[in-house]
Amino acid sequence: MFGQPSAATARGPDIDRCVRCEWGRRVRGARSDSDAGRARSVGRTATGAVLALTLAATSSVTWAQTRRFEAISPVTGQPDNPGAGQETGTDGLPTLRRRLSDGDPRDGRRITGVPGLGGEPGAGGSLPPTTGQGFPTGDIRTGLGGATSGGTPTALPSRNLSGAQRVRPVALRRPGQATRGVIRETTQVTTQSVRVAPVVQETVSGIPLSQPAFAQRLPLFATSPILGLLTPGFILGTDLSRPITPDPAYAPLGYKIGSFTVLPSFAQSVGYDSNPDQTTKQLAKGSAAFRTEAAVDFRSDWASSSLDGTLRGAYLEFPQNEVASRPAADGLVNLRVDATRDLQINAQGRFLVDTQRTTSPNLQAATATGRPLLAIYGGTVGATQRFNRLSVTASGAVDRSEFEDARLSNGGVVRQSDRNLNQYSLRLRTAYEVTPDFSPFVDLIADTRVYDQRFDAFGIQRDSNGISFLAGAQVNFAKTLTGEISGGTQHREYVDRTLRNIDAPLLNATLVWSASPLTTVRLNAATGVTETTIPGSSGVLTEIGTLEVQHDLLRNLSIVLGGSLLHNEYRNSTIRDNGFSTTARLDYRFTRWLTLRAAYIYQQIDSTSPGSSFRDNTVLLGVRVNP
Repeated sequence: MFGQPSAATARGPDIDRCVRCEWGRRVRGARSDSDAGRARSVGRTATGAVLALTLAATSSVTWAQTRRFEAISPVTGQPDNPGAGQETGTDGLPTLRRRLSDGDPRDGRRITGVPGLGGEPGAGGSLPPTTGQGFPTGDIRTGLGGATSGGTPTALPSRNLSGAQRVRPVALRRPGQATRGVIRETTQVTTQSVRVAPVVQETVSGIPLSQPAFAQRLPLFATSPILGLLTPGFILGTDLSRPITPDPAYAPLGYKIGSFTVLPSFAQSVGYDSNPDQTTKQLAKGSAAFRTEAAVDFRSDWASSSLDGTLRGAYLEFPQNEVASRPAADGLVNLRVDATRDLQINAQGRFLVDTQRTTSPNLQAATATGRPLLAIYGGTVGATQRFNRLSVTASGAVDRSEFEDARLSNGGVVRQSDRNLNQYSLRLRTAYEVTPDFSPFVDLIADTRVYDQRFDAFGIQRDSNGISFLAGAQVNFAKTLTGEISGGTQHREYVDRTLRNIDAPLLNATLVWSASPLTTVRLNAATGVTETTIPGSSGVLTEIGTLEVQHDLLRNLSIVLGGSLLHNEYRNSTIRDNGFSTTARLDYRFTRWLTLRAAYIYQQIDSTSPGSSFRDNTVLLGVRVNP
């Protein structure tokens, strides 16, 4: 801007002196301006320093005039509830904490370095050092974009700020004021499309079928006209045919089919039967035995109503005595519809298939070439209405009994179509829930039996009407004793005047006693009037009872001991049948789907009718598969 004069411009001494004078004047003016600027800068610095000292003095007076925390607990002598961010000082007064603890102080969140609190990330917030009275000490500065601390700022000060701004003190905190660092946590929730989400089904540990599905097998036939025609071995075998409840670790898983859980099973056994014909000792002919059985249990997984059942079919083959080979089947299906909170509609379907003993008092066909079939099937529909603790159940049932003709070895045929009949019945039950564990009830049952043929082979009209009255109770004592028991009386009148009416007591029971976690006892009993073909006899009073004891020796090893009693009294006749049966069964489960089963059953009937008594021993060993 200002250069030295060149030789070309020097035109004499006068001109040279003038140039030097002008250069010196300009240099002296520049020096004066620099000195003035430094003076003004020093003045501003001094003014800032005075202002800072004034603010510091004023703040010190304010701190000194602050009222102390005087709330002292009369019990502990310590300050009562100092507050968040405070601690008790050496003199018992609350003071600010020097440093917030790392990790999870109070609300479970980790405190990190936050602008305004100082410190490094993850080290917690920092507070200025304090004295015993809670007053801050040391140099307190703040940096733009940094944190407040008693030491080095976390951010460098800006060069654009003036000196007064750089040393301006931060506003001091009053004792007792909580210090918190606000931390924002971002939580991302990932949503997955339902179309690509895997469907995971819950494991089903066995089939928890309702207790009535099995418990009603024997009482189911209490009002059946063929109750007394069943052998004690069949009754015991049918009543104990259900699979032993295993440990959950060995329970079958079953299959999910729609809204149903299905548990199929298949069993194959081999053994020996000493009297497969169940005839007299003189005519008994033993044979090897092969028993094939298939069963399926199912139940619905609905929210309110339910549908469950059990179906079983078996065939017993005797290679050395083909005449004695026979099938057996039974099943129950229960439906419950929850119409309203207090109204339930119930329905049941049932069937049973067995064979008749050729030497029974009602058949007397010892020379038959096979065991004729007998079958009973029917259904029940009813509704239960609750009025607080009072419940009323009304139901109607229809059952049909059919008998197959017996074919003799000489080519003859014993017709049994005159024994086919239908039974229609109505039941009314009124129950009152005294406690959840005890509900007494009263049953009133009326039924009528109508034969397909008006007269039988002997010209007797066997249609009849009956009425029964029972009183009992449903019990559920601490899940130890559950079930129901009832007793009463029945009266049956016959259309034919030559047949006397029958009056007899009734006793029905279905009880389960959990003696221990490893031992369970089941008791079933039924009483009814059975139809007969004996001339002059109105009917047969039948009484049946079964007792079963199950004990788990190991988690996968169970044993069952059972017995049954049968008594038939032919009214207006001298014929009496007394029978009993015992059984022992052992189940050893290798896995959930494979079980080894061993069974022994003995049955005996002593009858006053010639040729109707028998004794039989059966031993079977096999495997049960639950695919």
